[in-house]
Amino acid sequence: MLRMTFGAALSELRKAQKTSKGVSLYSRYVNRPLGRVCAAGAYVLGLRPNHVTLLSAAFTGGGIAAVALVRPGWALAVAVYALLVVGFALDSADGQLARLRRESSAAGEWLDHVVDCAKVTAVHAAVLVSFYRFFDLSSDAWLLLPLGFQLAAVLIFCGGLLADKLKPKPAPGSPAPAPAAPPSRLRAVALLPVDYGVFCVVFLLLGSEGAFLAGYTALAVAAALFLIAFMAKWFRELSAAS
Repeated sequence: MLRMTFGAALSELRKAQKTSKGVSLYSRYVNRPLGRVCAAGAYVLGLRPNHVTLLSAAFTGGGIAAVALVRPGWALAVAVYALLVVGFALDSADGQLARLRRESSAAGEWLDHVVDCAKVTAVHAAVLVSFYRFFDLSSDAWLLLPLGFQLAAVLIFCGGLLADKLKPKPAPGSPAPAPAAPPSRLRAVALLPVDYGVFCVVFLLLGSEGAFLAGYTALAVAAALFLIAFMAKWFRELSAAS
């Protein structure tokens, strides 16, 4: 079978995008388009979806390791941001490539979620290490901030996955659900504080301890507030469905 060109693959990927419901503006207009470009390039190179997932892990892992091991500065800030953004784009690309190659699998989805879970936990652990090794903190209480942020991020990640898996699926032969309402732009804006792509931006502030602490703290507070809202929503939806 003839392989598509880069342009043809990119065109096919544009036609096979997932719904934008529940997706922030960053993911909709930045990360998914970057992921399409990466997926089309991976297709031309003959890579498989799992290869792209592992590439995503390598870029993200490199950025996270740099946070923990290198003294903060503006050069580090740019390098970490670039590594994390590329890793996030590749995280979107693996699923898009799987749909393009018609190779979606339970094993591939499992690997993708394992890498995502490792990323969510490791990035805040790296910030904790950096705080301890390099930052001139006014109090040791600041070391609790990455732990709290990590807890909120893990609970949002795992809670969302479980809620999606536990929601009852329509019985075979049941009437088709009503067409979904168009994605809300207001919701897409509201979700920006808990979008991983927006979180990556805070690492551009690593050249200034004060600016990074302020930005990281603001996103940690946002994550805690969203956690409360999400948990109430998921519990309510699952209770109504049971």
